[in-house]
Amino acid sequence: MDMLWNGWGDPEQAAPLPGTVTGLLHELLGVTPRSTAPAALEDLAVPAPRLGDGALRALREAVGDDGAHVRVDAETRVRHTRGKSTPDLLRLRDGDVRDVPEAVALPAGHEEVLAVLRACAAHGLAAVPFGGGTSVVGGLAPERRRPFVALDLRRMDRLLALDPVSRTATLQAGLRAPHAEALLAAQGFTLGHFPQSYEWATLGGFAATRSSGQASAGYGRFDEMVLGLTLATPEGTLETGRAPRSAAGPDLRQLVLGSEGAFGVVTSVTVRVRPVPQVRHYEGWRFASFEEGTAALRRLAQDGPRPTVLRLSDETETLIGLAQPDDIGSLDARSSAGCTAILGFEGTPEDTAHRRAGAADMLRGSGGTPLGGEPGRRWAEGRYSAPYLRDSLLEAGAFAETLETAAFWSRLPELYGSVRAALTSTLTDAGTPALVMCHISHVYENGASLYFTVVSAQGADPVAHWTRAKHAANDAVLAAGGTISHHHGVGTDHRDWYLREAGELGIAALQAVKHRLDPAGLLNPGVLLPAD
Repeated sequence: MDMLWNGWGDPEQAAPLPGTVTGLLHELLGVTPRSTAPAALEDLAVPAPRLGDGALRALREAVGDDGAHVRVDAETRVRHTRGKSTPDLLRLRDGDVRDVPEAVALPAGHEEVLAVLRACAAHGLAAVPFGGGTSVVGGLAPERRRPFVALDLRRMDRLLALDPVSRTATLQAGLRAPHAEALLAAQGFTLGHFPQSYEWATLGGFAATRSSGQASAGYGRFDEMVLGLTLATPEGTLETGRAPRSAAGPDLRQLVLGSEGAFGVVTSVTVRVRPVPQVRHYEGWRFASFEEGTAALRRLAQDGPRPTVLRLSDETETLIGLAQPDDIGSLDARSSAGCTAILGFEGTPEDTAHRRAGAADMLRGSGGTPLGGEPGRRWAEGRYSAPYLRDSLLEAGAFAETLETAAFWSRLPELYGSVRAALTSTLTDAGTPALVMCHISHVYENGASLYFTVVSAQGADPVAHWTRAKHAANDAVLAAGGTISHHHGVGTDHRDWYLREAGELGIAALQAVKHRLDPAGLLNPGVLLPAD
């Protein structure tokens, strides 16, 4: 199944907002329905592909084409246009298809990926790796200095090897996460990586963006799971990872992880796997303030016992009900005071019981009040629903978008306040006052992430309004000592701030790597690093 072309996920799961919510949006933020309907797919003015016969023939030869594996029809190309950020979707809904690829190639394996890259180099085409299409930072919108081909890896969807003794698995990069989990579960294992994009994202995308899942407190980030990977580049193949750890020079895995298709195309990953948990238990806790709850999460992260899932919504997110997406706008959510924390424990009965008891003692001693299992159950049932909620908000005339960052614990309060202030003031000045919510969902011994959700009226030019607010928030992130991205990646949206974060020498070093692996600059030009 293909994802909705101008929205998120399965079209059958889209649902309009309840009247109570639309009324609340109008009352609080002045949200009114859009005056025009979104463009229909069949009405889009998609330009004809700018491919000569030689280029099209070379692409088809690269993938052993029988007519199905290089596609130039308008619908397929539109479905590979940009990603799933709110500006991406608004542009598509307005009929803007300027970033459409010239063709979509679907290789079946590593050698065919190499062949496609050779064909692109020979005919002056750029290449953009495409997994699940879930980027929200402009990772699929290269600079249009030349025509480009979308390199869709969906046919590369196999479990290549499983080592139950070492507890490792090698999987192709085009595997969607649910399919990967099903293949592993049949052998008694799990990857344990469950980001909000889980239903649609691919393993290659997780590696390319240093993804972090909702259970990162227990299983770790995706880049911590990767033990080896294979990269296809215009200059050949790069293989990394001979052992779980090595002192044989700098770790080339870390050079590839987070490279966002700018250095090459990840075609397979070898990852750490764990036994399928016998028990999964989720529960809720209440704290009087975000400050008090943050201190409690820090104690668990530093001193343990650490849950598998650990997240905390601020007062506004708790009030609105976003801590439990299925309860948005409900009376229970709006009458709640303080901040809601969700904890999850996965593993053996003995281990989960031990960690639950220890965490409960720690949380009570930090001012927490237990809410039982019901909030945790509702969170688990709605854990992947927020992107659908975003689409429903857009349909109602609201603007909704997210951004995230991370910092050391000591800097977190200033970072939280600075980003909130930047978003609130910029959008208010634009005439679209906003509701700004935040949660902590990834914790470490030394710091944590902050994930902001912003809702406002769309206004006359919602993309321009958000661009100004996002730039102000990015400036605030760097000024407060945060990183420009914890898990969404750099793309084109964050690139200019990443240049400031990494510094001139750091960027020069990365550009030298790109020039060696991709001398013609055909891979994802302008994503992560400036295009030549």
